[in-house]
Amino acid sequence: MTTKEVAARFKELADQNQFDQVQDELYAPDCESIEPPHAAAMGMVNVQGLDAIKEKGKKFNAMVEEMHGGFTGEPIVAGNYFSVPMGMDITMKGFARMNMEEIAVYEVKDGKITKEQFFF
Repeated sequence: MTTKEVAARFKELADQNQFDQVQDELYAPDCESIEPPHAAAMGMVNVQGLDAIKEKGKKFNAMVEEMHGGFTGEPIVAGNYFSVPMGMDITMKGFARMNMEEIAVYEVKDGKITKEQFFF
């Protein structure tokens, strides 16, 4: 798939809240996930490999008390990259309800996502 096709499929699955399928279908086995430095305070750290990315997602989900809603914006494609605005209306365990917004940037090689990086 081209980067544009990967981005379109990502958006299609994200709109259905099928993020496990996004990873299974679109991610390379050796992909990398990069968080901003301040995310370490929430236990979100950089990891390498699809299994580690899935485990990081499980840890994040375990911190969620209630998900009230969310969105994934339209992807913007440039070369081998696409970026997506994303957000969640969420209550984390032990915290008040909050809105979280971020920009996610994805790198695509050989039809698979090889890197994800989050900015929030």
